[in-house]
Amino acid sequence: MSIWLILICGLITIGTFLFWEFVAWFTHKYVMHGFLWVWHKSHHTVHDHVVEKNDWFAVVFSLPSIGIFYYASLIRYNPYLLAVGLGIFCYGLFYILFHDVIVHQRIRWRLENKSSYLKRMINAHYVHHSKHTKDDCEAFGFLYAPKKYEPKQFFHKKERQQTQ
Repeated sequence: MSIWLILICGLITIGTFLFWEFVAWFTHKYVMHGFLWVWHKSHHTVHDHVVEKNDWFAVVFSLPSIGIFYYASLIRYNPYLLAVGLGIFCYGLFYILFHDVIVHQRIRWRLENKSSYLKRMINAHYVHHSKHTKDDCEAFGFLYAPKKYEPKQFFHKKERQQTQ
């Protein structure tokens, strides 16, 4: 394997990862808060269930990566497509760590030192969840939040139900 192939595939993986933030933002704003609100509503509702209808989105979002990995490794080998699948997979991994673990505390684990970037992201998500309807929400991104979401005072919500 040449250094150029590794470099190109690395850039494709990073580019796909960054592009997937746009895909997630678009889907969150226009699909989850649109015609599939019937699934996403469970995520904006205070509950104590371990699993919610909204979790179907994780399954749906994983299908492109799984399909690409399958096709580009078993059907017709293509390292460039594998890089795309890896970028989508990495985005999903970061999404789970940030969204499900750090923000919504589906697994109890809290970072002690939070960077200003992480505080801004968490605060933006709290702003998003301050609405329990599909309309008039803001902050649809998962891994990027504009400076306007910089909290004046930051506090991490202690209970999972407080984050919904």
